[in-house]
Amino acid sequence: MTIKALALNCSLKADPGQASSTDVMISLLKDAFEKHEVAVTRTVRVASLNIKPGVTSDEGDGDDWPALREELLIHDILIFGGPIWMGQASSVAKRVLERLDAFLGETDDKGRMPSFSMVAVAAIVGNEDGAHCSAAQLFQALNDVGFTIPAVAACYWVGEAMGSIDFKDLEEVPDKVTQTAAMVAGNAAHLAGLLKQTPYPG
Repeated sequence: MTIKALALNCSLKADPGQASSTDVMISLLKDAFEKHEVAVTRTVRVASLNIKPGVTSDEGDGDDWPALREELLIHDILIFGGPIWMGQASSVAKRVLERLDAFLGETDDKGRMPSFSMVAVAAIVGNEDGAHCSAAQLFQALNDVGFTIPAVAACYWVGEAMGSIDFKDLEEVPDKVTQTAAMVAGNAAHLAGLLKQTPYPG
């Protein structure tokens, strides 16, 4: 049984070639997932796409969301990555959540949204308080639109407030972050496997 994960990097940096602490955290989770034979197919830099504002699955000409939505739905796990800004999830992350809202009206004949039986975890980084707030925002919204949240679903790092050291600049990843990544990956892989074998009945 192949389990696949897609990572969304909701950094404010649009250039995929520009270094991102969120990418580093996602890479840490990718390594942890590989130990459970979960394939993280790719990381999408969301800000590099034209994700139009709105709450439907297609907002018209030039909207890149329909293709990203289609790609997302062939995976079993969503790694929702992003930075902390002003103590909360980034505006890019919130744009994704707004577009996922369309799932509420896209149920099958058993009332299941397209995301039913998909698992979601978070990768959060920042130089200010807000990791728990960001996780709460993401998980409440993702659960509302059909994703399942495992135990210990967020891997995060928060540096010194107003500090100049980013997660990507650390010489070594703190042991606690590595341990948390292992737990996030293990729990998510286990849950995704169960749901793949026995989907929600609706």
